[in-house]
Amino acid sequence: MMDLALVYLALIACGVLMYVLLDGFSLGVGVVAPWLERDEDRALAVKSLSHLWDSNQTWLVFGGVALFVAFPKAYSLVLSELYLPIILMLIALIFRGVAFEFYFKSDTSRGWWNFSFSFGSILATLSQGLILGTLVQGGVEQGRLEWLTPFSLLTALSLLFGYGLLGSCWLVRKSEGRMAARSRVLARILLLCVLVSLALVSLGMLLTQPQVAARWLHMPGILLLAPVPVLCAWVSWSLWKMLGDKNGHDLQPLGLAMLLFLLSFVGLVAGMFPYIVPGQLTIWQALAPESTLIFALVGIVLLLPVVIGYNIYNYRVFAGKTRMEDGY
Repeated sequence: MMDLALVYLALIACGVLMYVLLDGFSLGVGVVAPWLERDEDRALAVKSLSHLWDSNQTWLVFGGVALFVAFPKAYSLVLSELYLPIILMLIALIFRGVAFEFYFKSDTSRGWWNFSFSFGSILATLSQGLILGTLVQGGVEQGRLEWLTPFSLLTALSLLFGYGLLGSCWLVRKSEGRMAARSRVLARILLLCVLVSLALVSLGMLLTQPQVAARWLHMPGILLLAPVPVLCAWVSWSLWKMLGDKNGHDLQPLGLAMLLFLLSFVGLVAGMFPYIVPGQLTIWQALAPESTLIFALVGIVLLLPVVIGYNIYNYRVFAGKTRMEDGY
């Protein structure tokens, strides 16, 4: 008989990863938008996302609902202790949503919607980084999660750099000429920032979490997990070279940046497993009743292929360069 805890953990991991990869570059465009040189470039950046930003956030809803259904104890603990960063994230996403709707309908207030777009993107990213840092640090003190710590702040900054990298690579794919060249420069700078911050976060986890250090630095875990940092180094070097080639392919940088995120996600999950809340709840301790899990799984099996199919169709229809005169 299959282990439903592992099934739901895989579903939640899939939802979180899809959200980070897809809405990550969407938020990342807002992060790097202030560093684009011209107002026309910023308008093109917003235009490149206008057909997909809301569908990307479907994965955030999916991950939250799956967590609520499958691991209600973890859901209640996380939400009760992380209300402020979660509320800030939702407010920031509202700022972005309003900016998308009003950006091209405004004349005198275009500057305000530029600010709203970037402010919402940066605040949402930092809030997600604080939430992630709190969860992975295992910072539980007298039953409370400490969400504003040096480690969570470092994680938030790392995610800001990472989303910025994804957003820059997205603009390399969707733009041409001077804007594409500018996006390559920004992506290279952000790649260096990502590598430094990723190394610091990894070192912090090894020094402060004995179970992570034991898994990564002792046999047999060190043999099983050693390919992850090696592949990260190779992907980073390949991405650096590809971004330096102004006449090179424009899709591969985005794919390599996403692969770097995927490898980092694998390393994170490998260090945390089997905890859903590190140091406090394993996936089996937080699991919902079997009847609830089976009932919800039927709906997931029926609806998840529809969500995946819609996303594939959306990206396929609007593939290619974005131009202001024809929309996409």
